[in-house]
Amino acid sequence: MTTTLPGASETEEGRYQALLTAARDVVHCDAAALLRLDGDALTPVAIDGLSHEALGRRFPVAAHPRLARLLGTHGGLRFPRDCSMPDPYDGLVAGQPELLAVHDCMGAPLFLRGKLWGLLTLDALEPTAFDNVSPSQLQALVRLVETGLDATDTIRQMEERAARERAVAHALNSGRMTTRNLLGTSPAMQRLRSEIDAVAVSDLTVLLLGETGVGKDLVAQRLHASSHRKDRPMVQVNCAALPETLADSELFGHKRGAFTGAVQDRTGKFELADGGTLFLDEIGELPLSVQAKLLRVLQGGEVQRPGSDKTLTVDVRVIAATNRDLPAAIAQGRFRADLYHRLSVYPLVVPPLRERGRDVLALAGWFLEENQHRLGARNLRLSPAAKSVLLAHTWLGNVRELEHVISRAALRAFSEQGRSGRWVAIEPTHLALGSHSPLSVALGSPIPRDEPKDGVQYRSLPGLTLRDATQAFQRQWLEAALSRHGGHVSNAAKEAGMDKSNFHRLLRRLVVLQSNPKMPP
Repeated sequence: MTTTLPGASETEEGRYQALLTAARDVVHCDAAALLRLDGDALTPVAIDGLSHEALGRRFPVAAHPRLARLLGTHGGLRFPRDCSMPDPYDGLVAGQPELLAVHDCMGAPLFLRGKLWGLLTLDALEPTAFDNVSPSQLQALVRLVETGLDATDTIRQMEERAARERAVAHALNSGRMTTRNLLGTSPAMQRLRSEIDAVAVSDLTVLLLGETGVGKDLVAQRLHASSHRKDRPMVQVNCAALPETLADSELFGHKRGAFTGAVQDRTGKFELADGGTLFLDEIGELPLSVQAKLLRVLQGGEVQRPGSDKTLTVDVRVIAATNRDLPAAIAQGRFRADLYHRLSVYPLVVPPLRERGRDVLALAGWFLEENQHRLGARNLRLSPAAKSVLLAHTWLGNVRELEHVISRAALRAFSEQGRSGRWVAIEPTHLALGSHSPLSVALGSPIPRDEPKDGVQYRSLPGLTLRDATQAFQRQWLEAALSRHGGHVSNAAKEAGMDKSNFHRLLRRLVVLQSNPKMPP
């Protein structure tokens, strides 16, 4: 019977089976095996005539003197019948009614392109089974198997290259589809564009800093598009979405069998981005265990897949982004100081929307154009009053919040006015920046707003008790947190340091208190 290691691809399995079948055609025996050298142990990649138990075994070379002796020979050998070395296959020959010892054993080391690959072993129950096998026959068999190994490895490399090229093409196409311009003529944006153009031509690692929703991904795209790597892929990884157990595999890939469920080799994002740019978004959320491995890659440009002893050299320009205060995270032990210094070779601060003046209107025009085509509407236009409202809003959710506000407003206005007019006018009522705040959307009901004119910090104003001011500040802080996280209650609760259910109860309590101020807290 011929058996291969679980998880091997059908193509690879067929090739190993063919090699062992050819080996047994040349030298008749009761069992044959191909053992690949992985570090200091030999692992069966295919067996023929041995029990399934052998597939689950790993043979440390130091613990098996026969295998060690074979690895050290030139051209292989046949062990003497009275050899006292224990045979690793005793009791493992398949199809026998009882456990039997192997009585004749021979084998040879296998080389792949000049490098030791592993072993071919041949075993028989009869002590005279290999009497007629000459050294030249054994050498012919070794050459046959090594030729097959070379072909198998070549095909594997071609398949990996094809898979990588498909992934790279997908990354390039995805990047082209999502690219937007960095709109705006405010002094803040002019300074940012100038800095982007200055650092883009280098290979310096860039750390993008800024609030949620300011467009750090667009800055990363412009950095890549303005660099000498622009014809190579830009691969993006959302570090916040990586479970700690899979982060290694996502970034660095893995070898088949590295862990339960790793049924085939996987190319990591660093390999996919080779020659191009790797954008690590929300780097502040990366687990500490993965931060250490990322630091090694940044220091030496070398990647080692989990489950593999082979080190790969990659040429990748890294851009990282975060909305977190990384120095504070370092002080709390949640981020490595050495990784922070490695990433922040050239820090770039992306300004919040409230510091960009009339850029709000230019961005609103872009989003209106997008929605106009999406809805099939004619000439979506902002009324003068709507423009004033947009300019007066504080935009705690930044460009992302603006995009969502404009999309909702376009839909409301189009539903009311239809296609009959020369244009569809968007009014302040369509923007609904009061009753449709992120806090009210998260709660499913509107919250009456009682904010100070500055809209940023609650101050001690005449007529407000400490309790009222505290409640108002809580509402404003929670709304800002929800806005920063796109309305996701779980993420906002995490920032607040609260359990999600307790966080949601607090939101509900604030609604009740606002609608019934006489109710005790």
